[in-house]
Amino acid sequence: MAHAHDHVGHAHTGPAHAGHDHTHMDFAEMLPLLEQEAELFTPLYTSAAAWLRELRPEPGLIVDAGSGPGVISCLLADTFPQARVVAVDGAEPLLERARARAGSRGVADRFSTLCAELGDGLDELEYPADLLWASRSLHHVGDQRAALAGFARSLAPGGTLALLEGGLSPRFLPRDTGIGRPGLESRIDAVHEHWFTEMRAGLPGAVAETEDWPALLTAAGLRHVATRTFLLDLPAPLSEEARAFVVTILTRRREGLAHSLDADDLAALDRLLDPDDKASVHHRPDTFVLLAHTVYVGVKGE
Repeated sequence: MAHAHDHVGHAHTGPAHAGHDHTHMDFAEMLPLLEQEAELFTPLYTSAAAWLRELRPEPGLIVDAGSGPGVISCLLADTFPQARVVAVDGAEPLLERARARAGSRGVADRFSTLCAELGDGLDELEYPADLLWASRSLHHVGDQRAALAGFARSLAPGGTLALLEGGLSPRFLPRDTGIGRPGLESRIDAVHEHWFTEMRAGLPGAVAETEDWPALLTAAGLRHVATRTFLLDLPAPLSEEARAFVVTILTRRREGLAHSLDADDLAALDRLLDPDDKASVHHRPDTFVLLAHTVYVGVKGE
């Protein structure tokens, strides 16, 4: 399953979905965005992987739970050159792309995939994991506590779970853009939070859970050993790749949140997305990307 809904659109998320007017997400349909985002966020993930290497220098088997198209899976393979990596996802088209990426990166000989949903699929792993990475995938499972218990079962004694959930919502624009009322992104966040709550409530077997991740790791039988937050800071002026990503995300928000934003904010978004408008994100020099993701690490007893 990747990490989904607007990927960056929510502080607790992963990918993106086909639209915010419903809670079903087709992760295979989101493949281009998932790759676009993961590649742009590579500096953040590289820093997180380097930190994990300090905590767990030589894992034999790494599992990427909710791998999507395998961008981070391959990064982990690069970071841990002696490890085998298994990418687990519920969408076979994403795993196909992950295998192709592993081939192009020269790590196919120690890279494999497993098509399975996170709620129950990790029990199908042939071997227990020494390092299990789950990046913004857990919140797409209805019963997160049960899923964490499953993650713990899938770890070898002394194995490490690295859970990326939470952080801070992204910002692309100054508070006052000169278009409409100041604070547009904060109002979009509020609407998105409501959507995220509905998405969680609509998942099969959904259980409301206080998102105290260290406590949940402990409840799963793991010893919470560390938490660290990683920053992605792409200042203005942006590269063309980063600018294209901002356009993609704001376009998806405009399409998905249209029913919940007021007319003034929709008009502001329309101007910000109009390639013929010099004040749009296509052209304005003050567009940036700033966000933070948090990783929680737990270790299984020997």
